[in-house]
Amino acid sequence: MTDTAPTTGGEETVLLTTGRAAHIVLNRPRALNALTHEMVRRIDRALDDWERDPTVETVVITGAGERGLCAGGDIRAIHDDVRSGGGAASAAFWRDEYHLNARIARFPKPYVAVMDGIVMGGGVGVSAHGSVRIVTERSRVAMPETGIGFVPDVGGSHLLALAPGELGTHLALSGAQIGPGDALLCGLADHYVHSDSLPTLLADLAELPVRDALTRHVQSAPPGELAARRGWIDACYAADTVEEVVGRLQAHGDLAAKEAADTLLAKSPTALKVTLAAVRRARRLGSLEAVLDQEYRVSCAALSTPDLVEGVRAQVIDKDRNPRWSPAALAEVSDADVERFFTPLGEDELGLADHGTSRAGCPGP
Repeated sequence: MTDTAPTTGGEETVLLTTGRAAHIVLNRPRALNALTHEMVRRIDRALDDWERDPTVETVVITGAGERGLCAGGDIRAIHDDVRSGGGAASAAFWRDEYHLNARIARFPKPYVAVMDGIVMGGGVGVSAHGSVRIVTERSRVAMPETGIGFVPDVGGSHLLALAPGELGTHLALSGAQIGPGDALLCGLADHYVHSDSLPTLLADLAELPVRDALTRHVQSAPPGELAARRGWIDACYAADTVEEVVGRLQAHGDLAAKEAADTLLAKSPTALKVTLAAVRRARRLGSLEAVLDQEYRVSCAALSTPDLVEGVRAQVIDKDRNPRWSPAALAEVSDADVERFFTPLGEDELGLADHGTSRAGCPGP
């Protein structure tokens, strides 16, 4: 049985097929399958149904088109909402999205995410929390939020905090894209399958237990780049402040380290400092639910700061790639500025760590 989500511009944005292996297809290929609020709701309702349906043994998620699973949330919509509505719709979207991320991580049946092509931001949230995560030679995985004046969310700071050494800190601050080998190294994926095998793999998943289907198709991944860079990554990103991280990168003899410093200096200074604090705190928090609660506080706070709107303007709206960050320098972002992002929201907390069910919006700016 096939079902669809409501349409956006004539498109059925989520295609759902129920069977032994129920199948979610994110279906906005022209927008690189970017997630809307209704898409999140539709996936959540499908998981409700499939969790209770004894005929459904496995859930599989893929993306339509040839470019990737999902490039993230619809940041243009967030930009427009903050400018015209103060961010209330964005806060409501994040609340439901983060609940979905937690649900995927705890889903009682195998949840197979095919992370083919581009998988970024919200795309990581609907895939990398799954129990079976498959990458291909085409996979490009990233949490690029600091480039738009935002902070890794959708449980991304939890996943990156668990990566070996300081690899997660590097990926969180720089927003670097990684291929399949590095996704496996960083714990963002479990198996490598060549893209040519995906149609047959999907057919096998509809007929076989997940383990048996994987056995037919899993291969050794091509080598990544991060393992050889662990020396300078671990040494430089272990610093206590972003300023010191940048200083260590600039002083290191490896050209890639100096390039990483240049990359960081182009990002939002506020987003960098909040991201470093978020990843460090995520290590102490431990559970995904507690980290998602923290991310919700941070995301809500970002709605009242200028860098999110400016970053989306520069990267997506005007595409001049020349954001004017405010503050413009790392030294101008105080500890108090960073701490404000972590202020509890009272009755508007996400409440996942406390098993709360509130879906009220967070305070507006």
